[in-house]
Amino acid sequence: MKMKKDVIAMTEKLFERDSNLKTCEATVLECEQAPQGFAVVLDRTILFPEGGGQLSDTGTINGAAVRHVRETKEKIIHECAGEFPVGSKVTVQVNWQDRLDHMQQHCGEHILSYAFFKLFGANNVGFHMNERFVTIDLDKEVTLGEAYQAEDFANKQVWENLPVTVSYLPHTEVEHLPMRKKNEKLTGILRVVAVKDGDICTCCGTHPTSTGVVGLIKVTRIEKHKTGTRVEFLCGRWALEDARKKMRYIQEAGNMLSTKEERVCESIERLEGEIAELKEKLRAAVAQLQENEIQKLLQEAPVNSAGNKILVSVKDSYEPKSAKTLFGKLSDVPNAVVAVIYRSGERVNYMFGLGPGAAGDSKAIIAKANEIFGGKGGGKKESAQGGAPYAADWKEKAEKLIAIMKNA
Repeated sequence: MKMKKDVIAMTEKLFERDSNLKTCEATVLECEQAPQGFAVVLDRTILFPEGGGQLSDTGTINGAAVRHVRETKEKIIHECAGEFPVGSKVTVQVNWQDRLDHMQQHCGEHILSYAFFKLFGANNVGFHMNERFVTIDLDKEVTLGEAYQAEDFANKQVWENLPVTVSYLPHTEVEHLPMRKKNEKLTGILRVVAVKDGDICTCCGTHPTSTGVVGLIKVTRIEKHKTGTRVEFLCGRWALEDARKKMRYIQEAGNMLSTKEERVCESIERLEGEIAELKEKLRAAVAQLQENEIQKLLQEAPVNSAGNKILVSVKDSYEPKSAKTLFGKLSDVPNAVVAVIYRSGERVNYMFGLGPGAAGDSKAIIAKANEIFGGKGGGKKESAQGGAPYAADWKEKAEKLIAIMKNA
């Protein structure tokens, strides 16, 4: 049911003045049916709407879950599971863990961006926060070593527990501040977030009152992005849980390799060498087996009425790469009609071709194969390939097709 006052809904943003507020009382201005519940507009809220790179808060209105908050023009819309009469008084509660996680990431982004700017003159030109995934995009390339220098600089500011302040200033005053980045298009009263002896920039997001709340800033990856660098990082609880997860992976890898954690990479490198050596031996063995098979096929090959040798190989549990190699070698045999039919997992694949000087039509053969196997495939006169779902009687179907080829 749609319920709406005939007034312009303007929501007071309590979260901008005090990011530590956990609850507030509010009046319902609008409540409309939405695809997944109700779109609720309040006269005031502590729930931050997604924007500026920061995720939406979650929480409750009178105990009903608020899954997402968004802002359109002067309205802040709470996507809520509950329906409320317009004009009713409600209690809004923020999911504090989500709020704290987001504040840690966003404040950490300011501090880390300032470190790259201060140390290397690299500007943050993009910020994105997702669940357990935060990035900044820099306008110049930095090395991993430089990223660690910036990480050290940033964490020093965290551990000094510097004050973080929010000010509302006219744009004419903001122009004179030592801003990390300036946007001359912004006018009027601007919200400025400042870290003592550090970052100063305009920002709409929620931040703690001191850097110590961020806890830890950890760069997890850097990669080239356009003409600059994308830096992945995590802060606070997210960084701690990520470190625990990766430590568990290293411990498990060490146990699997029967080696100490600090020698895992060395053991993997050694193992890769051993695998490469075994693959080469296997390749040589397969090649020799194929040569032996080809010789046997040539000795036993029937000849059809057109004078073509019929060379057919049927394989169970065969690798596609090996099958392709075998097919290529058989297709080099003059006056040969070639078929390689093999099972690979839950598929039966088939390839048909003509050797130099052979008379026949691979396209006609695969049409028959598709009919017999219930599969799909195509090609041209000289070569065709396809496949079908595995069936227990696939070998009997292969024999039926071979008989047709011999009598063609």
